[in-house]
Amino acid sequence: MSTLAVFDLDGTLVDTPRGIVETFTAAFATMGLEAPRPEEIRATIGLPLERAFGSLMGVADDDPRVAEGVRQYLSAFREIVLPKAADLLFPGVAQGLAALEDDGVILAVATSKFSASADALLTSAGLKHHFRMVVGADQVAHPKPHPESGQVILRELGMDGERAVMVGDTTHDLLMARACGMRSIGVTYGVHGVEELRSAEPTWLVDTFDDVLDRITTASVRD
Repeated sequence: MSTLAVFDLDGTLVDTPRGIVETFTAAFATMGLEAPRPEEIRATIGLPLERAFGSLMGVADDDPRVAEGVRQYLSAFREIVLPKAADLLFPGVAQGLAALEDDGVILAVATSKFSASADALLTSAGLKHHFRMVVGADQVAHPKPHPESGQVILRELGMDGERAVMVGDTTHDLLMARACGMRSIGVTYGVHGVEELRSAEPTWLVDTFDDVLDRITTASVRD
């Protein structure tokens, strides 16, 4: 039977955190608001946009200012990040995904991005064709760390959690995986640091995408 590898997007496949900070900053400027500090913005990466803007603005997620912030963010993201997406891939990602696909591993994405933004980023980065399924935050009622995104992927692809591995750079990814009965690989080169990742008890903790491939291969062999 095949192994399913589910990947986070920002900070796991594509080195977008710096661009995300720039995009948030541009969105706040367009609204005539002072932008939060970069470290404050980075702390929201991995959350759905409404929650991120609500947190940064100190207002409820359904506040009209949040909706306007999301609109401005999506517009700025298309101008700032998408044109350089292919250059933002972490080392080994393009070759690694192709190798996993050749080995019969089923690939999917579970992201806190809106599905349209995720598809656009994957397409611009030249990765979209590798993935059987992409689930964005707007396609579920409860985004990560809630298990719903993972459950949708497992159900649609007809897979059991025991045969799946989640790869991500934040505790949101790892907690979702555990709640779905998946094994998990925490990558240390993204947003959350080593100790924060360890707090979510990943199955494995790795430093490079090559290490990700080794762990997924190990999982496939063990299955």
